[in-house]
Amino acid sequence: MLSVALRTLRSRSITFVGSFVALSLGVALIAVMGLALASSLHAPDRKPERFAAAPVVVRGADTLRVSTPIGDRVQKLAQPRAVPAAVVAKLKKLGTVVEDRSFTVRARSGPGELVGHPWSTAAFGPYEIDAGRAPHAADEVVVSGGWAKPGERVRTDRGTVRVVGTVRVVGTVRVAGTVAGRGFENAVFYTDARAAQLCPTSTQLAVDADPAAVRTAVRGSAGVQVLTGDARRSADADADRDSEALTAMNAMFGTAAGVTTFVSVFVVASTFAFSVAQRRREFGLLRTAGATPGQIRRMVFVEALSVGVLASAAGCVLGSYGAPRLSAWAVDGGLAPSWFTIGSATWPYYTACATGLLVALCGVVTAAWRAGRTGPTQALREASVDTRTMTRGRWLFGTALLLTAAVTLGLALFSDPGDLLHRKTYVSRPMLLITAVALLAPVVVRPLTRLIAWLPARLPGAGGMLARENAAAGVRRTAAIAAPVLVTVALAGSLLGATATLNEAKATETREQTAAFAITPASAAGFDAATLRKLRAVPGAEVSATSSSAVYVLEDGVSLIKDEARAADPGPPAATAHLPIVSGRAGDLDDDSIIVNEEWQRHTVGEHVRVWLGDGTRKTLRIAAVMTAGTGNNGVYVTPRNTPGASVSRVDVALTDGADAHAVAAGLRAAVRTSGGQVFTKEQWVRATYPETNRTTRMGFLLVLGIALLYTGISLANTMVMATSDRVRDLALLRLAGATRWQVLRLVGAEALMVVAVGGVLGLLVAALNLAGIWSALALLSVPTTIELPWRTIGAAVATCAALAVISSVAPAAITLRRRAVELAGTRE
Repeated sequence: MLSVALRTLRSRSITFVGSFVALSLGVALIAVMGLALASSLHAPDRKPERFAAAPVVVRGADTLRVSTPIGDRVQKLAQPRAVPAAVVAKLKKLGTVVEDRSFTVRARSGPGELVGHPWSTAAFGPYEIDAGRAPHAADEVVVSGGWAKPGERVRTDRGTVRVVGTVRVVGTVRVAGTVAGRGFENAVFYTDARAAQLCPTSTQLAVDADPAAVRTAVRGSAGVQVLTGDARRSADADADRDSEALTAMNAMFGTAAGVTTFVSVFVVASTFAFSVAQRRREFGLLRTAGATPGQIRRMVFVEALSVGVLASAAGCVLGSYGAPRLSAWAVDGGLAPSWFTIGSATWPYYTACATGLLVALCGVVTAAWRAGRTGPTQALREASVDTRTMTRGRWLFGTALLLTAAVTLGLALFSDPGDLLHRKTYVSRPMLLITAVALLAPVVVRPLTRLIAWLPARLPGAGGMLARENAAAGVRRTAAIAAPVLVTVALAGSLLGATATLNEAKATETREQTAAFAITPASAAGFDAATLRKLRAVPGAEVSATSSSAVYVLEDGVSLIKDEARAADPGPPAATAHLPIVSGRAGDLDDDSIIVNEEWQRHTVGEHVRVWLGDGTRKTLRIAAVMTAGTGNNGVYVTPRNTPGASVSRVDVALTDGADAHAVAAGLRAAVRTSGGQVFTKEQWVRATYPETNRTTRMGFLLVLGIALLYTGISLANTMVMATSDRVRDLALLRLAGATRWQVLRLVGAEALMVVAVGGVLGLLVAALNLAGIWSALALLSVPTTIELPWRTIGAAVATCAALAVISSVAPAAITLRRRAVELAGTRE
């Protein structure tokens, strides 16, 4: 059978070239993603940057450490503590002490990311003046990076919405001097006094003294750290930059690797199974010639193994060329740090090659079994109608996967609806449904094809009817060609639709919880007491000032959970913020209580919980009220006394009975005019805070969808060529029956469009079912919203698949029809 298999490879070159292309590209994708994932596991060691020339850096407590039975649990504090004044006094006796401050600055003419510091810290970079002079006045700055020259004035971007921790520079500042960039930040240096105004809190000090003496001075001060040598890296503003970059890249490449592996396996298995199913008559002839079922199966396996070995090797070579290009794209797009390159790991090649061989063999297992059962009479059959397309194995696995998807969805909705809103869940769940629908597709191909072609079949001429009947008769061919379209549409609809639906749900929460106005300050220092008094004096306005912090709680005795906290005075939040309370009253909030959400393990009104505040202070608070969990952004509410040091970052305003909204808005704007605050109406606030998908997540999804569309597009074209080459005799018979060459080509194109439509409808069905699960979870979490489908993306994907399908079917048919119909009619498949 080995010689027969090798001769078959030569005689059916188009079929095996198609399988080779599908498998080699699939292996290449797996290798590329594996190499990218392996290279994102480790970051290079970095030296101190901002404090490279500082002898010692002293930091206040910035982490919360809680002991548990399985070890310490650590979280970063939302409000790091300053170095105690008594310790600062001791340090000043040892040498020069410089307070450090860091804050983001947004200026209209500068780079996107500007970081402000006091000028006294520039020497520790070390930064040196290369033009102009140091800043002397409050409206003078020194900049790095060469984006401005001495004497220039930098204007404020007054349209920018303030984000917590960001300073919107009011008015203009003059560039007094410039320093050479250090590569790790775009710095803006203010005078020490002006920096202290813009960022009142300093949590670390640069000390010019003997390290041993400094350690002695801080001994006994809880949480205070003394950093020397390479440990000074922790004092950099972005000390966690590399670890965060690794986490983001692992998530992005991990998701891309999982999805592309699934797509590759799915398409390759479908292609191999289709290539075997095409050869039904050939197997019948071999059986007539005396071949046993076992010999037929061995021949199919040998063919698959031969193609698998060659395609896997070629795919690994392609992967070695593609991986560096992917890393360069990630760096250029800002998704990966500049140091990211593809490493020398070899396991991705072994994994990709083994996966390719396994998929090639598994893809023909069922087909080989059916091939062995082919009877000799199959060689005499002329009918092209597929029979028994649904085997028992296909029914079993398809139904099992469908039931698994339904049961897991039901359990999740019953036990933890919020789990369905997590990225890992809504990325992985579509795979089950895609596979289930693909396995069960032959059941619906005929009725769906007839439904789609209902109108075209009733148009004048026989073209519509023939296209419908050909697509309905060739169930295996239609299902195989529709599979790539199904994957593309289902992934685009499920992934992008999930993020769009969740974003709309979060916007709905914001809309429902906002009263009439929201006001934000111009700087990280927040609103001062004088401005708050002016706001409260506005007639017709009920004002609630809130600040942002965090609360930490230990659940199950081992998990230290951080929850966002808003601090508000008792009473006003009930009127100015429409909190989604399910039990208790928001008005009962006081200094000894807390409003929690249903996600908390303990959420019974009146119950006491032990928490740690944003600065690490341990406290026991009574639960005054409980909110719905929502999309996870409801957080908790405490009073300002439980967020010491937090500045007022937002003011919510409700209208009293009979108040005129326009008059109140004018009064609010007048009250914040001198401090530079910005007043938003309810709808303006919803638009300004409309959630956007994390850039890394969005680009990761685009990477996944781009690769999926490229691969499935090539596979679709590949499968169309295979299917068209198998229908040479059918096309010739149409010509002999009187059809013109252009009529036949139009028929082939119409069939291709019909098959793409079938795949698109099945893909939409999968996407709709996935998004229905998310919508149900949101409804159970008391967040009514609408299902958002990315129609533009889906339309573009379907249009691309349609164009590829038409070209890939019409082009080979046109070439084939150049020969005389009589010659083609004598061609044996």
